[in-house]
Amino acid sequence: MTPEAAVQIIREALLAAFGLAAPLLLIGFGVGIVMNLVQVATSLQDSAFSTFPRLAAFLAGFILLMPWMLKQLVSYTVGVFTAIAKYGH
Repeated sequence: MTPEAAVQIIREALLAAFGLAAPLLLIGFGVGIVMNLVQVATSLQDSAFSTFPRLAAFLAGFILLMPWMLKQLVSYTVGVFTAIAKYGH
């Protein structure tokens, strides 16, 4: 295996991980911004007030995005297994 091939495999793995994590991170970011704005507007500084909605949004997003995430992960895995013969020699 050439160094370029190894770099390509690692690059594809990192891009796949980023692509799978990005929607959930965006959900958490969006809910965090909204909850912080609500906290500033109401002068409420309870940490549980911002943590619980963020966790609930992550859970809802994870449940809703799970079929898409599994499809992406399966297609990446099939691509890696298909390319094993190419990278193996």
